[in-house]
Amino acid sequence: MTDRKGRVTPFLKQCFVTSAVGINLIGHGSITGYPAVLLPQLSQPGSNIISSDTTNSWIASVLPITLFIGSFITPPIMDRFGRKIAHFLISATSAIGWFMTSLASSVEVILIARIISGLSFGMMLPLRSVLIGEYTSPKNRGSFLTTISLTVGLGIFFVHLIGSLISWHKTAVIVLFLPLTSLLMTFFIPESPSYLASKGNYEKCEQAFRWLRGDEEEEEELKTMIEARIEFDSNTKGQKKIYILGNIRKREFYKPIILMLHMYAITHLCGATVIATFSTTIIKLIMNPDVNADVWMVVLDTERIIINALAIFIMKKFKRRTMLFTTGSICTLCMSALSGYVYAKSSGLLTHDILWIPGALMILQFFTIAVALVPLPSVIAGEVFPLQFRSIAGTISLISTSGTMFLLLKTFPFLVGSIRISGTYSLYAAGMVYCLVVAWIMLPETKDRTLQDIEDEYTGRVRNKNVEETETLKTNATEPN
Repeated sequence: MTDRKGRVTPFLKQCFVTSAVGINLIGHGSITGYPAVLLPQLSQPGSNIISSDTTNSWIASVLPITLFIGSFITPPIMDRFGRKIAHFLISATSAIGWFMTSLASSVEVILIARIISGLSFGMMLPLRSVLIGEYTSPKNRGSFLTTISLTVGLGIFFVHLIGSLISWHKTAVIVLFLPLTSLLMTFFIPESPSYLASKGNYEKCEQAFRWLRGDEEEEEELKTMIEARIEFDSNTKGQKKIYILGNIRKREFYKPIILMLHMYAITHLCGATVIATFSTTIIKLIMNPDVNADVWMVVLDTERIIINALAIFIMKKFKRRTMLFTTGSICTLCMSALSGYVYAKSSGLLTHDILWIPGALMILQFFTIAVALVPLPSVIAGEVFPLQFRSIAGTISLISTSGTMFLLLKTFPFLVGSIRISGTYSLYAAGMVYCLVVAWIMLPETKDRTLQDIEDEYTGRVRNKNVEETETLKTNATEPN
C-alpha cells in the first residue's frame, strides 16, 4: 500500500522491519530442527563423516547451553550500540554458523558450527520482541509480535522439508541465505526511535519515528516518549549508580519480570515443549500403543502452523487478557480431561478405547497452544518492560524460560515412570492454574496501548500530555547549562 503521493505507507515499512526479523527467525527455527536432518544422514552407510552416539548427543544437546550463554551477550550491545547493530551481529553470526556447517568435513567442525549458530539464536531471544515492539504501532503490534512463534515454527518445518529431499550440506547452503537476506534488509532500517530517545538524540528519534509511523497519525506517542525520557534523565542526573541499585525495589522493574517468569512457564506447561520433544511417546501413552503416532504428529504439526498463521489476525481482534485466560482455561481443562481419560482406561473403568476422545482433546489443546499460549508471551514481552531496563529485564525473564524448559524435559521421563502420564498431565494442569492466577493479578491490558502508556501504568504515573509543556521540556533539556 502506498499513499496518494506514491510513498510507501508506514504500515508497509513496519512490515518490512518485521520481515527482516522474521526471516532471521526462520533461520533460527531451522537451527532447532536441523539435527533431525543431519543425524540420520551421518548414520547412513557411506557417510563421509563418522559420528558416534556420544557426538550425536552433543550435536543435539549443545543448543540449550548456547541459547543460555547467547542471551547474556545481546543486552549490553543493544543498550550501548543500538538495536540495529545488535541485529547486524546476530545475522552475521548465524550466517557464519551455517557457512561453516555447509563446508564441514568433520564432527568437530559441525559441533563448532552448532555452537556459533546456537549463540546467534540465544542472542536473538532478548532482542526479537524488543525490536518488533519498538518499531511497530500499537494497533498492529500484537499481530507483528505473533509472527515470532510462527516464523520459528516455519523454520523447523522448512528445514525438515528441505532436508528430506537433499543432503545436509546443501540444506545448510539454502538456509544460509536466510540470515544473509535479513542482514541486507537491516541496512535499510533506521535505528529504533525508543533507543535514540534513551540516548537523548531527539532529532534522529523524531526522524526515525516519522519514517516508521508517518508524520501525523501517532505524533502524541512521540511527544510522550521524549517527555518521559527527559523526565527520567532529569530525575536521575548525578545519581545513576544510586538509581541502578534501586531498580530492584521499583515495581515497574520487578512486576513485569515476575509476570514474564510465569508467562514463559505457561508456554512450557501447556505441553508445547514436551509434546515437541516426546511426541510419539506421549501420543501412544494417551491414545493407544498401536496408534500411528507419526501420522498424528504430522496432523498436529500442520494444525499448529495453520493456527499460528491465523493467530496473527486473531491477535488484532481480541484483548490480551481475554485470549490468555480463555485459551489457558481451555488448555488446562483439556490436560485434566486427558489425565482423567488415561486414568479411567488404566483403572479398567473403560471397557474399550474411545480414540476420538483423546484425539479431539489433543487437537483442541494444540489449538490453544498455537493461537495464544505460545505466541502471547512473546507479544507481551515486547510490551510490558519499561525502556530504561528493557534489555536486562527481558534477559532475566528469558533465563527463566531456559530453566523451565530444562526442568520439564529432564523430569518428564521420571514423572511418566513414577506417576504415569495421567499424573504428569495433572501436575502440569495444576502449574497452569497457578501461573494463570499470577497473570490475572499482574497482567495489564496492553492491546492498542503505547509502550509509554503501559509503562506509566506500572509506575502509577499520571502523565500531563500538554504539547506545549513537552516542547518546553525538550528545549530546556537541549540548552547548555
